[in-house]
Amino acid sequence: MRGIVVVPLIFIAALFVGTATYVVVTYDRTSIPAPSLNTPALTTQQVQEIAVQDTEYEAYDAVAVQQSDGAGIAEQKPTAAFEDVVPADSGKRDMITLAGGCFWCTESYLQETEGVIAAISGYAGGERDTATYMQVANGDTGHREAVRVTYDPERVSTEELLDVYWSHIDPSDSGGQFADRGFQYTSAIYYHNEEQRRIAVDSKGRLNATGLFETEIYTRIEPYTTFFVAEDYHQDYYKKASDHYERYKKASGRAGFVEETWAKDAAVQFLNQIETMTDNNASQARGEYEYTDEEIEELLKNLDPLAYHVVAENGTESPFNNAYWDNKADGIYVDVVTGKPLFSSTHKYDSGTGWPSFWRTIEDDSVTLHEDNSLSMTRTEVRSEAGHLGHVFDDGPEDEGGRRFCTNSASLLFVPKEEMEEKGYGEYLYLFSE
Repeated sequence: MRGIVVVPLIFIAALFVGTATYVVVTYDRTSIPAPSLNTPALTTQQVQEIAVQDTEYEAYDAVAVQQSDGAGIAEQKPTAAFEDVVPADSGKRDMITLAGGCFWCTESYLQETEGVIAAISGYAGGERDTATYMQVANGDTGHREAVRVTYDPERVSTEELLDVYWSHIDPSDSGGQFADRGFQYTSAIYYHNEEQRRIAVDSKGRLNATGLFETEIYTRIEPYTTFFVAEDYHQDYYKKASDHYERYKKASGRAGFVEETWAKDAAVQFLNQIETMTDNNASQARGEYEYTDEEIEELLKNLDPLAYHVVAENGTESPFNNAYWDNKADGIYVDVVTGKPLFSSTHKYDSGTGWPSFWRTIEDDSVTLHEDNSLSMTRTEVRSEAGHLGHVFDDGPEDEGGRRFCTNSASLLFVPKEEMEEKGYGEYLYLFSE
């Protein structure tokens, strides 16, 4: 859809000092979020800024994009540093197509996931034999904005990809996503084989069972049929126009929803998980935190799939999309399996990596350090008695010793200062009186 906005421009020149003039800017209305009950309205200034930026890409709108199976598209590599390195490529490939509203956002989350080889924005499904941005934006082609993901199943499973997918959308919205309204922005999982269909149905069912949303999960599960690669300027938009992208994500309501809904849900899941463990093992969990290998093996069975992958399989969760990376509350972080105190908020700092970072442990013997040569390089792994926590690097605060304990939220449980006495950690309240 097209619209017109009048933008004032102030020319500062010898002959025109203080003179105001105006230009008429044609802009793409679909890039400006419409107000909704849950979305803050854009100010006039924001509309003007977005309109001016969108004119830079107007020439691309008339470009027809033919159906493609991905041939000729350069492989995209994740740019996020997963504990500073990316695991070796196994050479195996799977593909799944996911629609989650604006494909700029869907692509950005999925492309930055460890194990994703390429995330291509485009138009999925539909009844026409071609699709362009302007055609799909009008909402009458039957296509959805979607992202076709090529991934290494040895590094990231289909289940884990769907976890990332769910965590950046509102799956209960049947009319679009956030400020983007219409069928073309509704959510859907396009499976490429029967196994993916089974996994998707199970994943959707488990999400429904959590009761996180007041209504049933809308997200459709459909077979993959056709996919048209979107215009070049849409690919990697979150990198090419990062400022515009971040403003759009915030103004559309997506950023706030993700932080409010999914971060809290993750914390609640961790809390419920540890409470289940302590109900069954109360006498041990508040003792010396010492367990036999057999007992640890049994306790690991209580973990959710992500926590198990991290702790038992030396996995790594996504940065900036986990429970504690930006948690600023006072309290301690205990082992999610044994309940043993490991880190304190008094030693936590923002490292900019997207994972919980600490410059020291509570006690010198809280964790053990091990040489890790798993990725053709030498790192220092941090482990608890139960399993993998993360790695330690030497780029931490110099005035605190220079170490950075880079941990996974999934391996930890946060106990707020106000609950420490009740939960049996009163002896560690001294940490907050120093």
